[in-house]
Formats: sequence, C-alpha cells, structure tokens
Amino acid sequence: MRSKVAEALRQEQIEGIKRMSLDERMSRVRSAGEIAIALYMAGQRVDRQTAIRMIRRQRQDGRRYSRCMIESLA
Repeated sequence: MRSKVAEALRQEQIEGIKRMSLDERMSRVRSAGEIAIALYMAGQRVDRQTAIRMIRRQRQDGRRYSRCMIESLA
C-alpha cells in the first residue's frame, strides 16, 4: 500500500525530470555521482583516486569470468 503523499511527490519528480533538457538531466546525474564519491571518501577517509579504485574493485568482487574468457586464458 502506497502513501498518497509519496505517490504525489513521486509524480512531481517524474514530471520535473521530463521537463528537463538532456543536458540538465546529465548534469544532475553527474552531480549525484560526485556527491556519492564525496560521501564514500568521507566514510572511508581516503582520497578521490583511492575511492574510485576501491569502488571499481568492489564492483568486480564476486563476478565470474565468462566462458569465452576462461577458454582464451587456457
């Protein structure tokens, strides 16, 4: 069951995003990414390059090589 207030706010946000130009939307996405990196840097107490390296490494954790990759390494 959804809240009517939450649903109204969600619709407002969707309409606001639809009214934005592509450049405005891309700018918003980039700024959100910068904020996320800044928060990660503060939480981990690392510099920007280290934070980016750590995030990229975490994205790869648990991923398996594809079959063609394994065969090409053999």
